[in-house]
Amino acid sequence: MPPPCPRTSYRRSTKCRRRIVKTPVSVIGTGRMGSALARAFIKNGHPTTVWNRTPHKAEPLAALGATVAESVDRAISASGIVVVNVSDYDASAALLHRAAGTLRGKLIVELTSGTPQGARGAAEWAKAQGADYLDGAILATPNLIGSAQGVILVSGPLAAFTAHKDTLLSLGNVRHVGEDPGTASTLDSAALSQMWGGLFGTLHAIALCEAEKVDLAALAQQWTETAPVIEGLISDLIARTKAKRFAGDEQTLSSISAHHGALQHLIEITQMRNLDRGLVDAYDTVFRRAVAAGHLEDDFAAMTRFMEKSA
Repeated sequence: MPPPCPRTSYRRSTKCRRRIVKTPVSVIGTGRMGSALARAFIKNGHPTTVWNRTPHKAEPLAALGATVAESVDRAISASGIVVVNVSDYDASAALLHRAAGTLRGKLIVELTSGTPQGARGAAEWAKAQGADYLDGAILATPNLIGSAQGVILVSGPLAAFTAHKDTLLSLGNVRHVGEDPGTASTLDSAALSQMWGGLFGTLHAIALCEAEKVDLAALAQQWTETAPVIEGLISDLIARTKAKRFAGDEQTLSSISAHHGALQHLIEITQMRNLDRGLVDAYDTVFRRAVAAGHLEDDFAAMTRFMEKSA
């Protein structure tokens, strides 16, 4: 006769209901984002241990079923996967270095913002401790964690990601983007550059409209109508740069010349209305490098060659 089914069984089969044992996870740092990460693991049935420098911030997670560890060492010892989400890489290193003796055989998933160089250094240190390391970048707000819109990029050994993919997918749309531990951080910084470019550009646009007494409702409508055009220009810029198609051709959507001429008008109105010229002067600096090098009639994608100061 087959052995009896265990009492703690949840999955129905032809013979009995068997329990699904999910991977235990520890979350270091329970601020707004760290708490969102922990909640996603708890919701998906993973035994979850949490630690926070200020213990009372972890109490809401305890009410949901998490175990609150008294120390980082105990939190790490409780699970095979250790997710870190604190203020910066220095804070993360300070915590993990003190608990180095507990890391062998663990997977560290660093979801703290930092630099590509910092990620590579942390990966080397983790390897020396006998731990696997994935560096991640969260491209979402806390309310989106656990959903398809909760995009998280991770980089590092593909084997480590593949082995724990099902667990990591509890956090949302988690994608492996490269073996180099610094890749996720690079893409995070790139996304911030694009986001802040749009946000600060919008601040400048609002200031222009207010200075010229133009209703912001008109600006909102204009953005709705032109956003697809801008998205198309950005996609074309990335594609042409990847293909090294910098010379103007029949497919060129906009030349450096057209943009450079329009910028001079923007500089003029900015100065006339006594607005901060920091943004437009930064644009003009890059334009001047391209124009001085004789690329006025090239596709706008050629501007990527003049982002370095030495260009």
